Parts: sequence; structure tokens; C-alpha cells
Amino acid sequence: MDISRKLGILVFHGVPAIIGGGIVYALSGESYAAVAVFEMLLIATAGAFLSR
Repeated sequence: MDISRKLGILVFHGVPAIIGGGIVYALSGESYAAVAVFEMLLIATAGAFLSR
């Protein structure tokens, strides 16, 4: 996998991390723990794609 594809995957996961983190924070009753779990799931899926 070339570097441009890896950067594209990171951007593809970075946007949901920013937008989704705010949504999860608002829906969870202002809990940073829920946001941390959401971010860890995104990091795990990005890592799975990048390790290929």
C-alpha cells in the first residue's frame, strides 16, 4: 500500500473522530469516557486498515 493511500485512510478516519467525538460527547451526557471508547474504536479500525 502506498503512502498516499495510507494518508487517505487516516483522513477518512480523522473526520469522524472530530465530528463523531462531539456527537458522542453530547449524546452520552457529557462523558469523556464514552468519547475515549469511541476514539479507541476508530484508532483500532484505522490500525487494521493500515496494517494490511
